[in-house]
Amino acid sequence: MKIAIFGGSFNPVHSEHINIVKAALSSLYLDRVIIMPSCETPNKSGRLSASSQDRLNMCRLAFKGVDAAEVSDYELTQGGISYSYLTCRAIKQKYPHDDLYFIVGADMLENFQQWKNPGEILKCVKLAVCARENEESLLKVIQCFEKAFGQIPVMFNYVGKNVSSTKIRTLCALGESIEGYTDEKVATYIKDNNLYVLPQLLKVKSYLTPERWAHTVRVAIMSAENCQRLKIPEHKAITAAALHDCAKYLKPDSPALAGFTCPEGVPEPVVHQYVGAYVAEHTFGITDKEILEAIRYHTSGKQNMQPLTKLLYLCDMLEDGREFEGVQKLREIFSHSIDDALYFSFEHQVVYLKNAGKPIYPLTLHAYEYLKENKNEQ
Repeated sequence: MKIAIFGGSFNPVHSEHINIVKAALSSLYLDRVIIMPSCETPNKSGRLSASSQDRLNMCRLAFKGVDAAEVSDYELTQGGISYSYLTCRAIKQKYPHDDLYFIVGADMLENFQQWKNPGEILKCVKLAVCARENEESLLKVIQCFEKAFGQIPVMFNYVGKNVSSTKIRTLCALGESIEGYTDEKVATYIKDNNLYVLPQLLKVKSYLTPERWAHTVRVAIMSAENCQRLKIPEHKAITAAALHDCAKYLKPDSPALAGFTCPEGVPEPVVHQYVGAYVAEHTFGITDKEILEAIRYHTSGKQNMQPLTKLLYLCDMLEDGREFEGVQKLREIFSHSIDDALYFSFEHQVVYLKNAGKPIYPLTLHAYEYLKENKNEQ
């Protein structure tokens, strides 16, 4: 028989997981695909997470209608961190005479050398890879893989869409619809079991216009997708993003602003960051100092910014809905280096304000000079 293993946290399982399995079954003429939810996944701590049982239940719902797909609780029952080399070894022992494959995406293949005992995995299975979103980039990754391991993965014909578990978790945290991103039965299960929700954020939407809320959701998704690069817990990244503009449309006589005093000399476009931090604390009950600081300086920035403040500043400026000259270049820099993106984003902001004849808030200028000095010293 030809058997493939498809592992992952499935937190939650989504439509692209299902499509990948269907494509692998068809393209590789597989007799069976074993869906393997992990117990604990290396390098994925700090994320919003459903329980092992919930993730297993969602996988069973998602793959119930897929012929030859079998959901296994093997890694869940083993406990601890789930290492693929141990799972592949166990499957090889169970099916010693069958052709075994391990399904990965291009992103997983690119990082394969960093996995625990990758050589042991390749002794047990052949890697089967699909492109997900970009076939050209996959070919480059395969060339690097061949150079490192002396073999070429089996390719199967599927180019996926831009769907991720991180995006689904973020939408759930904000009370947004996940229709179209996962199986309908899974979406119902998530809703019925109140998974991934951050209750304190569910009323933020009512404080904003539809356009500003759409911006906020995009900032939250971008923050969640990049928070692990700075070792920031996912719930903190989403919370800061959700609340960063929460006070933008409050009137000065709003009861929510009772007791608020704005620092002197703050330009009008910057005021909302201070108001937002106040409302986040006094109305939404946020006590985490890092979250409050990120909101307080998300527009102006400041010297020696903490990781969450950096992340929110950049995601607010570079989210997909922003359109200004040079934004795409800044996004490319961000994809490679957060610190470089921070420096060039401040440089862009200072140059723009100077050219427009607008005042530069001292915190912004000091932040830029601080980053410039540190960059020159490197």
